[in-house]
Amino acid sequence: MKTHILRVPKGEDLLPWIENFCAQNEIKTGWITGIGGVEKLTFGYFDKEKKEYVSLVRDEFLEILTLNGNVSLKDGKPFVHLHITCADESGKSFGGHLMPGTETFIAEIKIEEVDEILERKPDSETGLGLWEV
Repeated sequence: MKTHILRVPKGEDLLPWIENFCAQNEIKTGWITGIGGVEKLTFGYFDKEKKEYVSLVRDEFLEILTLNGNVSLKDGKPFVHLHITCADESGKSFGGHLMPGTETFIAEIKIEEVDEILERKPDSETGLGLWEV
């Protein structure tokens, strides 16, 4: 197992930046955690009736309380799946599935790479790409 310690630069789009890091470093499976802050947050939830993600946007500075998820393979490429919880200036917290369009203020990330390779396959019951275990 290998651990990667990262600092995402200010202004980067958080999710694609992590995905690119995983692809460049050939990380196929791992666990991801992080903290920091964002200038803009794009997050959402999965509408199980429509079987699609719904996006929400907060265009303000927010603290990242938790960033938690994983990387696995989907169609032979690294696929990063992250959930995020943030708090505003009043301390109110909210979160969901991290989506592209999240502008980083600063993020400190740890990726724990593992040897076992997990691959996502379409699941007809949920409409999601789930691990084939």
